[in-house]
Formats: sequence, structure tokens, C-alpha cells
Amino acid sequence: MKRFFVFLLLVLILFLGWGFTTYNGLIHKDETVREMWSEIDSQLQRRADLIPNLVATVKGYAAHEEKIFEEVTKSRENLLKAGTLGEKAEAEAEMNSALGRLLAIAENYPDLKAVDAFVRLQDELAGTENRIAVARSRYNWAVKDFNSAIRQFPGFIFAARMGLKKAEFYEVPAGHEAVQNVPEVDFQEKK
Repeated sequence: MKRFFVFLLLVLILFLGWGFTTYNGLIHKDETVREMWSEIDSQLQRRADLIPNLVATVKGYAAHEEKIFEEVTKSRENLLKAGTLGEKAEAEAEMNSALGRLLAIAENYPDLKAVDAFVRLQDELAGTENRIAVARSRYNWAVKDFNSAIRQFPGFIFAARMGLKKAEFYEVPAGHEAVQNVPEVDFQEKK
């Protein structure tokens, strides 16, 4: 009889350990998704902070290109106001399009391409774009891991009780014109 109670106690301990591990694992995955989203958000903010400097630098050379400056400013404001994941993706696509057009305009001003401030800003922007792509990729990986965990056994048992719901992937809206019509920008000197 004593062995039976020891066996039951061991099974209970294993069951509780399994439950705690699963619960804590789901919490960790949920927090990882939030952390990765925060990284995307901070990189988008970094890019938004660079844009006024880039616009000011180009504006000095291309003052008559007022429409593109308004588009860039508007798309930056939309990006900063966006709250949901879908709104951020939409605003980011709009921003990419406006920045592409701004940089394409700079191609028409050879003196601008030689200005150190413009070159530094262009490098900063390129680095930021790479950081955004990496952050987006990490976020989507974390979402995949989290969504799999809450749909698989035993995660789905705990997820419902914990109020965990499937997370959204970060995707550019399908068919968005900014993605389809991104201008080619080449700052290499043509001979």
C-alpha cells in the first residue's frame, strides 16, 4: 500500500511539473512575441526619426519637388499613428513607397549625391531597413513558434484557460501598390 501512495505521489509531482513547464513555456513564448513586436516598433520609430533629416537634406537641393515631401511627411505621420499590426504594415508599405520616390528624385541631383550628410543619412536608412527586415523575420518566427505551441497538445489546454489567442504575422498587405510599384534607385555614377 505504501508503494502505491509513493507511486501516486510521483505521478502527481510529474503531472504538476509537466503543467508548470507547459504553462511557463506558453508565457515565455507569448512574451517573446511581444518583445519581437517591440523590436519592429523601435526600428520603425528609428526610421521615422531619420526621415525629417533626409527630407531636409534633399529639400535643400530639390525645393520644387514639394509633392514628394508632403507624401513622405504624411506617410511618416501615418506610421507613427498606426496602432494595430495591420495598420503598421499598411503604413510601412506606404512609407517605403514614398521613401523610394524621394530617393529616386535625389538621383536627378548629382551635387546632392556628393553631400556627406546625404550619404550618411542614406547609409543610416539602409541599415535601418535591414534592421526592420531582421526584426520582422524574428517576430514572424516567434509568432509561428507561439501559434504552434497554443495549437498543439498540451498547449491548447492551457492556452484557452490563460486567454491566449493566435498572434498575427507581420505581412505587407496583399496587392498593396507600394510593394508592387517600388521604384528602382541607383546612386552609382553612370558613365
